[in-house]
Amino acid sequence: MKRYVQVGLGQRSEIYTKAITETYKDNCQLVGLCDTNRGRLELRRSDLKKHYGIVLIYHAKEFDKMIKETKPDIVIVTTKDCFHDKYIIRAMELGCDVITEKPMTINEKKCQKIIDAVKRTKRKIRVTFNYRYSPVRTQIKELISSGVIGEILSVDFNWLLNTRHGADYYRRWHRDKKNSGGLMVHKATHHFDLVNWWISSYPVEVFAIGKRNFYIPDRANQYGLKQHGERCLGCRVSNKCPFYLDLSKRELHKRVYLDNEKYDDYFRDRCVFSKEINIEDSMNLVVRYKNGVQMAYSLNSFCPWEGYTIRFNGTKGSLEHKCVETVYISGDGMTPGETVKGDTYIKISPHFKPAYDVKVRTSKGGHGGGDEPLLESLFSPNPPKDKFKRDADYVQGAWSILTGISANISMRTGKPVYPEKLVKGLSKANYWVKLNI
Repeated sequence: MKRYVQVGLGQRSEIYTKAITETYKDNCQLVGLCDTNRGRLELRRSDLKKHYGIVLIYHAKEFDKMIKETKPDIVIVTTKDCFHDKYIIRAMELGCDVITEKPMTINEKKCQKIIDAVKRTKRKIRVTFNYRYSPVRTQIKELISSGVIGEILSVDFNWLLNTRHGADYYRRWHRDKKNSGGLMVHKATHHFDLVNWWISSYPVEVFAIGKRNFYIPDRANQYGLKQHGERCLGCRVSNKCPFYLDLSKRELHKRVYLDNEKYDDYFRDRCVFSKEINIEDSMNLVVRYKNGVQMAYSLNSFCPWEGYTIRFNGTKGSLEHKCVETVYISGDGMTPGETVKGDTYIKISPHFKPAYDVKVRTSKGGHGGGDEPLLESLFSPNPPKDKFKRDADYVQGAWSILTGISANISMRTGKPVYPEKLVKGLSKANYWVKLNI
């Protein structure tokens, strides 16, 4: 029976609470909850009392007190990204292992502090890359590792966020780069981790350009929204706005955010065309990896559909993969990022032979069916053996964010950035091992 506490009770945290208190309750015990918002603390405790029992709650300032009184084995960190390092490091210093949501942290200085803390405390960190556990992404890893297209030489990768899910990053705390590191860190850590894992390497050179092109104040005029307010609630032109979000009409949004604004003045429905936004919505990168692979990557967050296309170009041919995902707004009750069958495909094009389609493995559930297998690997007393090595520690967590951190620096300076020079003491050589399949 392992003992857990959680710090940060936003929408994403619920998946871990449910896993511990329902699916794996025979082997896991939730003994403490911590947040900056008293209302969310009381709400989560009240919900748990109905089916699980009393769980102690603590304000964020009482984090050390929580660890001392509840004596957890593992701390689950699901706070704003900018606070991940604070609680990861303090948890390890107090003798706990850590499970943290991605990204592990948002810049190179915070990353260095985590690396140093791991070496100092000898504690363990798991970073929750649920996309690795999605059947179709695991299938891509298997195909590449089989050598069907030979040695990978280059990658073309395009990720699209649509005007429902993509727009939501400009309403929330993610809109401020000091909170999230921008989409290059908060969102693209998923994408960069997948590439690291797929090609068994890590980035050594990054050049990037990016800009806020769509979610800008002038764009509001295009929709006839010149008189828009700073948030959706009470906005004078809400009836004309295709981006309008009514928190009062969505039960989870109302309970978790709207009803608890009085505790911290956090508004979940900021205007997507606000002048205050300082993150990019269109980004392009060129990345060189340690094994010589080169990648061209783009991320756009204002597209009509959601998903990605990726092409691996190898010495024996190419592998092309398109994945279309269901769209959602975080906390709207819909399954996040479920794979759309029929629109998702894998095609192998060998040199000098006809191309052929590969039957796609799909699964229901969040993030392409990756959420449930991830939770099993985290909380099951006997998780299945994983020949694909999908669990990620702090080393892989660090390399996943260093591409995005480098991109942020490159966009700011106009120069290429070398991730290996940003931190010291991070394991590199042969970390991602090719599978023998």
